[in-house]
Amino acid sequence: MRHTSNKIESILQNTGYQFPSHWMDLDGVSYHYIDEGPRDAPVLLMVHGNPTWSFYFRRLIAEFARDFRVIAPDHVGCGFSEKPQQYAYTLEQHIINLERLCFHLDLRQMTLVLHDWGGAIGMGYAVRHPEAIQRFVLFNTGAFFVPVIPFRISICRIPVVGEALVRGLNGFARAALWYATSQSERFTTEVKAGYLAPYANWHDRIALYRFVKDIPMEDTHPTRRTLNEIDKESPRFQHHPMLILWGKDDFCFTERDFLPEWRRRFPDAEVHVLEHAGHYVVEDAHERIIPLMSKFLERDRPAVKEANPS
Repeated sequence: MRHTSNKIESILQNTGYQFPSHWMDLDGVSYHYIDEGPRDAPVLLMVHGNPTWSFYFRRLIAEFARDFRVIAPDHVGCGFSEKPQQYAYTLEQHIINLERLCFHLDLRQMTLVLHDWGGAIGMGYAVRHPEAIQRFVLFNTGAFFVPVIPFRISICRIPVVGEALVRGLNGFARAALWYATSQSERFTTEVKAGYLAPYANWHDRIALYRFVKDIPMEDTHPTRRTLNEIDKESPRFQHHPMLILWGKDDFCFTERDFLPEWRRRFPDAEVHVLEHAGHYVVEDAHERIIPLMSKFLERDRPAVKEANPS
């Protein structure tokens, strides 16, 4: 999607998502990303999950682009990226796409800011390019296998029925606007419209369904191998600075099942469990998150590159 409609532009302007769009070509597929802030500043790479898009990070982009270069891509099939119907919507492919974006922009010494599926995608990039990673900020995510799945997500994986729910009724994205928050009053008509704007029809919801299908609950699922490889290699980051900001009320990436796994793998991580915040923790608690992130990012902040002498 190279251009947005006037209706979508109006929706986004009313919700604070007013960033210029950038695209790169992935073998004929248009890949959308936001690139805000000074080009010579330290990089924050924000990686979203399903069924969100870069819109989810809009408040963080606006705040941190003052002092950082903030990159926020839309995965293929999501947001304003193209939505091909015949495509390998797998964890492996999303990692490759992120890798190509980082090469394209020559991103180095990054802080990864990860949510939901963005955890596995971002950590997948990190274990393949550890030299490029400085720090991590994690929001309700996973990069390892946990043998639990909420019923309301598992029904979306049922053949025929699941596709009808996700692509036909837009049930996955719409339901998330209710179940993924503990602060429903924040999800105004405009904010809801912003989350749903790129997913207006059956065609445009292809990635939402394929993400759900790619959850590797079965031992033989091809994505299980990718996830296990990420998990095996992730201990190399045990001593990297890591900030974990967790919405306590998350029904999916629960405090009980997922947060202990992060603590076990990264015992030195700084962890804050945020009350009255759900899976869409940034939406629910951005006022609490921004000061915590700011303090974390100011520690051992890499120096801005010096300008070349003229």
